Parts: sequence; structure tokens; C-alpha cells
Amino acid sequence: MQSTRDNAVTEWFDGPLGSRVLREETSLARVALDDVFGFELLQVGIWGPTRHLLDGARTQHTTLLAPAMGPGVSLCAPLASMPFASDSIDAILLPHTLELAEDPYAVLREAERVLVAEGCLMIYGFNPFSGWGARRLFARHFRRPAFPPQTRRMLSETRLRDWMALLDFEVADVYGYLGTLPMTRRPKKLADGSVRQTEYRPRRALAAGAYLLKARKRVQTLTLVRPRRRASRLVLVPAAEAATKSGTNQVGSTKNGP
Repeated sequence: MQSTRDNAVTEWFDGPLGSRVLREETSLARVALDDVFGFELLQVGIWGPTRHLLDGARTQHTTLLAPAMGPGVSLCAPLASMPFASDSIDAILLPHTLELAEDPYAVLREAERVLVAEGCLMIYGFNPFSGWGARRLFARHFRRPAFPPQTRRMLSETRLRDWMALLDFEVADVYGYLGTLPMTRRPKKLADGSVRQTEYRPRRALAAGAYLLKARKRVQTLTLVRPRRRASRLVLVPAAEAATKSGTNQVGSTKNGP
């Protein structure tokens, strides 16, 4: 059964629609990764063949983590319990991982844990309010295979922004890509026969079929609060009462002679 699903996924990515998705996402990854530096870039989850989204990485090292072994996988582990120390990864890429995961928010919490301060988080997602979302609803209504293959859900940009705020991320850019309708489109070619590279600019994903959200982990600064100085207590000593009784001898008094 598992091999049948894998074959269906492979056929979709080899087809015209899946090929278009991979082509645009690979080009967009090079743009998004252009200012991402550091030692480690971690891709969480498999999407498409091998490690095509990591080709434009400018970090010193890249790792592909997945719950099961597959092409290009470096490490096999649960996505909601990554085998990394807290604050140890410079950048994380989630290529439609949240749409395939059983508990997407748990994966996001784990990503926040392992990211360093000011670390970069990049999330690919399909827009549920586009033709791609309508195509998915159509497939569910008529009990067809999931569209795109193996996806459990589609998360809107608005919902992701809410989750980012809860986890103390700051959204830096959002790139919309793909057309609003799930249609194949031949890549534009130049005079020399090479494929023309699409120019991607940050924009809201409402008018696009998919989006790439790029966020930074905020740094929580600690404010030193000095303890208040306790005011020294004043000890009040009552004054000695003056002697008022008659017949009381005063110091230095002398007795009269007879």
C-alpha cells in the first residue's frame, strides 16, 4: 500500500502540474536563501525528489530530516521531537511539511525550540482560498486521492501568521507564487533556448496559488531589575520622664546643717 502511494506521488511530480510546482519552488528557494547564512540549514520533511530545494543554500552544512528514510534523507527522526539541542540550528525549511504532518503546530513548536535567536524559518504552503484549495475540496467531496498528493490540509497565510505570533516569530517576507488556478504552464524560454527565471518579490499570498512565508525567531532580552534598597529603620527611644514627686533628691544637692 505504501509503495502504491509513493508511486502516485512520484507520478504527480513527474507530471506537468507537479513539475511546475517543483520548478517554481526551486527558483524561489534560491531567492529566499540568498541572505540566510550560518553553519546549519535543516530541511524538515520530504517534498519532491532528493534535495532540490537545498541547492541554493549558503550555509556551511545542510541536513534533510524526515520521519522515514527516503532519497537524500540525512537523518531519520520524528518531526515533533527532533534530535537537536535547543538553540542549535541557524535556519529551518518546511516544504509543505505542515500540510503533511499529523500535528502541524507541534512541528512548529519543535522548530522554534531548536532555532537559534534570530534564526530563519521558511514555510512553503498552498493557499486554501485559491483554485488549488477548490481542487482539493473537489477531490475530498468525490473521494478522490488527496490533492496535492499526501496532503492532509491547507493552511492559510493568516492562520500561519497567528501561529507565528504565538511562538514569538516575526514575519519578514511572504512570497506568492503559482497562479490561482492549478493549470500547467510552459516555462518561458529566451532566444538562446534557456528557461527564463521568474522574478519573485515579497507580496501577500491572497492572489496566488501558494506562498513561501519567511520569519525570524525573536530575541527576548532580559531587563535587569535592581532590588529596592530597604530604608533603614529608625529606632525611637522615649525620653526620660522628669521627676515630679516631691522629696526626690536631685543629683548634686547638699543637706543643710542643723
